[in-house]
Parts: sequence; structure tokens; C-alpha cells
Amino acid sequence: MNILLTNDDGITHPGLAAMYRQLAELGQVQVVAPETVQSAASHGITLKAPLLTSRVTVENTFTGVAVDGSPADCVKLAVSHILEQSPDLVISGINSGANVGINVIYSGTVAAAIEAAFLGLPSIAVSLYIKKEVPIDYTRTAKVARETIELILSAGLGAGQAVNINLPALLPGESPRGIQIVRQCIRPWADTYERRQDPRGNDYFWNTSAYKLATADTDTDVAALRDGYITITPLQFDLTNYSLLRHWSNRQWRLGGQ
Repeated sequence: MNILLTNDDGITHPGLAAMYRQLAELGQVQVVAPETVQSAASHGITLKAPLLTSRVTVENTFTGVAVDGSPADCVKLAVSHILEQSPDLVISGINSGANVGINVIYSGTVAAAIEAAFLGLPSIAVSLYIKKEVPIDYTRTAKVARETIELILSAGLGAGQAVNINLPALLPGESPRGIQIVRQCIRPWADTYERRQDPRGNDYFWNTSAYKLATADTDTDVAALRDGYITITPLQFDLTNYSLLRHWSNRQWRLGGQ
């Protein structure tokens, strides 16, 4: 199996190398990832500047292609030009921080997986919930991620289908409570901004929001991850509101002069 590996934390991020080592047990892995951190880049792509690339060796583990662009840019460029053949699977992550609830919309990690699905490829985004009191162990996280990926592949992941995995923060010796297949939580959360002034007295604002796994319905990714489960959420990129589409289709739509 040929696997394309990318992320939004940058090609030198330790979570990427850990994921590479685990995925190498499943097939041939090629890395095309952002040169710099692209967190919260969402699905932005580069149109008004060239995409510079360079070959980078990371942790004596892999040599990949660093792209001076977004996660979506990386997938587009990898599939269209860099890789000799189209991958059988695209993996994005491990991301430092959960991508559940509304964060799915903002996430560059998820955007890379969605871009792969746009291109007709099966794809999986992988993220790790971070807690201040819990030490980060990317080696262990990558192993759990790979085992979860294998379960998804055995269940069946087709062309153009994307899946979002989130892994709980675990203390040493602690295990996930299990795996839950859950929907994305769509409850909004409030952004907070601190008003400041520059030396000339002009106001500027600094986003001080800190995302927390707050109250959520029990069948959602937020609730399950908060309760210590690995969450799996199938995603789609068709944003059509079919209920409203059907409702409006029954109306007569005419301009005033018709």
C-alpha cells in the first residue's frame, strides 16, 4: 500500500515522525508536509505566490518534501506532481490538539484529509487531545493511531471517503476506554479577544480563546473524547442543506417582473 503522510504542524513536528514509523508497517510511506506550522489554516490554498519546495530529512527517520504552503496545498501538489503514482491512502497528523466539534471546520489537519477526499482518495485525519497535566507521548499515540487506522481499513474505507480520528490524553499506564463512532458536535463556543493598543494608540485585538471539551450531547465527538474514548467520525465535504433545498424547491421562484 502506498501512503501519503502530511500534517498541519510542519514537517519537523515529532508527531509526524512517530506516525511515519508506525505507518511504515502498513506500506510505503511518502511525506509531503508544510514547511512551517499551519494550524487553523482550514482549507486555504495558495494562489498568488509560488509554492516553494525542498527535501528535508527528519529525525533520521524519513526524507520528505517540505512545501511552503498549506496542508491542502501539500495534498494537491503531492498528488498532481510530486508522487510518481497516486497514493492508496492519505493520512494527516498526528496533530497536537483535538480536532473535534467546531474545530473540524478550522483544522488544517482535517482540511488535508478532505482535500484528499476531493481528489477521490480514502483519507484519515489523526489528532491528539492535549492536557497540560498529561505528558505527550507521540510514540505511544502513533501506535494507537495505527491500530485504529487498521480497524477503519478493515471496516471498509472507500475512494473519496474521509474519517476524523481523535485520541484521548492518556497518563502513563492508562488506556483508552474504547472506541466510539460518533457525530461531530456542532454546538458553538464563544471566542474571546483582548483589546490592546499599539504605540500610536490604534486598537488591535488578540484572540485569547482556549478551546475546551465543554458540555455536549453524549453521541458527539466532544463528549466521547472528553470521557476518554478514541473517537471516529466519518466526514463529508458536501455542504448542501438538503432539507432546506427540498423545502425551497417546492416554492415558485419568480422575480418581480416575471
